[in-house]
Amino acid sequence: MAMNVIGLLGWMGSWIALLGISHEGPGWVVWICMPYFIYGAYRAVTQFRYFGPAMWMLRILRTYPWQVVPDISHGLTKRPEVLGRQYGWFELPNPASADHRLPLVFAEHFRTGWWSRRMAPRAKPHLKAQIETVWFAGDPRFVGLIGAPASKGTAPRRLHIVEQKTDVRSGQRFADWGATPADIERGRQAGVTQAHP
Repeated sequence: MAMNVIGLLGWMGSWIALLGISHEGPGWVVWICMPYFIYGAYRAVTQFRYFGPAMWMLRILRTYPWQVVPDISHGLTKRPEVLGRQYGWFELPNPASADHRLPLVFAEHFRTGWWSRRMAPRAKPHLKAQIETVWFAGDPRFVGLIGAPASKGTAPRRLHIVEQKTDVRSGQRFADWGATPADIERGRQAGVTQAHP
């Protein structure tokens, strides 16, 4: 969240500073600064898009603790049981039944490039090795936050929200996956709006 605020203030501050410089300088300075005026305005508006996911990440982390998941299955292919858009998936064990695995997907393409390069079938081994073990906070029946292990230290990095988008949204019940009313309430606390028993 701090980086989002710093980024927003940086883009807006730079835009205002260049506006002042171009206003006080000769006319040709405006033309030199014009590409930045356009791109800086675009980046400042884009920076606002980061706040919604960042707030949702905070809700997830307040509800679920981090856990380290080794040898996680993942892919970029389309899963037939997933409804709507999907830009990659991770398969995690159902907390109620370790033998049953549920796919969580990147429901938005926004900021998934780093993950996609490592999940690709033709990715180089040293890139694939970076996500052999991942950090996960959440419940695969609802929503989660995935993070890559840091090369130094213990905190995860490259955080991204992964969502449950399978047929449970169109008729199945979360209880079919072993979700108790307490689990469903935790899902609601984490920001899942369609958590029905």
